[in-house]
Amino acid sequence: MKLSELIKDLNYEDMRGNADTEIAGIEINADSVCEGDLFVCYKGTNRDSHDFARKAVSCGAAAIVCEREVAAEGIPVIIVEDGRAAMTQLTAAFYGHSDKKLKLVAVTGTNGKTTTTYMLKSIFDKNGAKTGVIGTLGIAYGDIFIAPELTTPDPVFLHRIFRDMANAGVEYVFMETSAHALYFDKICGLHFEAGILTNCTRDHLDFFKDMQTYAEAKCRLFERGRCSVAIVNTDDELGAQLFNALPDVLSYGLHNPADTFAVDIVGRTDGSSFVINLSDEIYEISLKLPAEHNVYNALAAATCAHALGVKLSVIAEGLYSLERVSGRLERVAVYKGGEIFVDFAHTPDGLEKSLSALKKLCKGKLYCLFGCGGNRDAGKRPVMGEIAAKNADFVILTSDNPRYEDPYGIISEIEEGVKKAGGQYVSVTDRESATEYAVNLLSEGDILLVAGKGGENYQEIMGIKHSYNDNTVIKKLIS
Repeated sequence: MKLSELIKDLNYEDMRGNADTEIAGIEINADSVCEGDLFVCYKGTNRDSHDFARKAVSCGAAAIVCEREVAAEGIPVIIVEDGRAAMTQLTAAFYGHSDKKLKLVAVTGTNGKTTTTYMLKSIFDKNGAKTGVIGTLGIAYGDIFIAPELTTPDPVFLHRIFRDMANAGVEYVFMETSAHALYFDKICGLHFEAGILTNCTRDHLDFFKDMQTYAEAKCRLFERGRCSVAIVNTDDELGAQLFNALPDVLSYGLHNPADTFAVDIVGRTDGSSFVINLSDEIYEISLKLPAEHNVYNALAAATCAHALGVKLSVIAEGLYSLERVSGRLERVAVYKGGEIFVDFAHTPDGLEKSLSALKKLCKGKLYCLFGCGGNRDAGKRPVMGEIAAKNADFVILTSDNPRYEDPYGIISEIEEGVKKAGGQYVSVTDRESATEYAVNLLSEGDILLVAGKGGENYQEIMGIKHSYNDNTVIKKLIS
């Protein structure tokens, strides 16, 4: 594609050089630049890619888009006010605005994003549509699966995926939209058929510093007409605020008045059932996923699907068809009569909901194994320790992804909360050894929750991602 064609709709301040230059690709990482690429510069949180413009040129960059003057002799330079926004606009143009050929649905929230997107995929698959999902578990459409890197990919990769999805005949894309992606406006220029807010509880305060800033990032999904319809949880404080503030909004919940709600909820360790009332249309729903928070996720998915024209009977079939979501309160094994669940619960709210749900179903002792990630919100560690101690009969503290922190130090901060609640616990730093210890505690009627990592296939220690998966380790231990 010629540079002139690529930038024709771009609002730039200055442009010099040959506008007929051929552009082979778009890149934001100087180390990844190939011959003929357009290199886009902007100031990031930790690095300023303007400092790497010379390297990009040496690697073969054919043109530079930047916010200020850079060393780029002999090639076209386009100066813009906002490099991030320009990157998104240029990438969309380069890949033929493929997002416009797809019907996009965005799901944001602290917890429940992944399960809600997979519920939507199951519903629309049942309705005969070709679907794709983008999120924490990776990218999936047709027979293609791409391992996860970020919950919401950077725009250069995201728009390439949109093009490939459109070429593969995908009609609907259900994508998790993280607070970080919204803060950095990675979804700039995208329009969503629907946007869903599941909840807003404590997470990522290492970056956002306070809950108000975090909540404001979530709200960006619903700005400037990005969503044809907003769907919010009115049992959540932020959801209730948005319901009262937004036009074209639908609500769901269990306790406060809502357009969609559930009654007669029956929980089991292998699923749940309830009667849904969706705008006064009644239907019996069965899920193969346990816990009340999955009822919430189902209500969100059902409200969205119904708003997009799917019949309630098909919605019920789609929800029942979903067998599991990897690492989302997933029942992975039974050992000595005790049941073992793996869950991604890595926030105070997520851990409390999962433990509370399992506590109601547990006929023996409830065990909880978890840790907290390093170089992330340290303030939640004692909070989660206290939650675990209050809800479980015994707690096994271990490593999660310690990253560049001392695992012992992380565990000691969690211990403060466990001790405050007077809970019984043990610390076993090595996660596999801790899991073996926990599994051997089980007897008839007990439940073990292994929390924090969910479907992750690695453990990050000192910058290295070691192969590790809770589900695989558990099955190996009990085999």
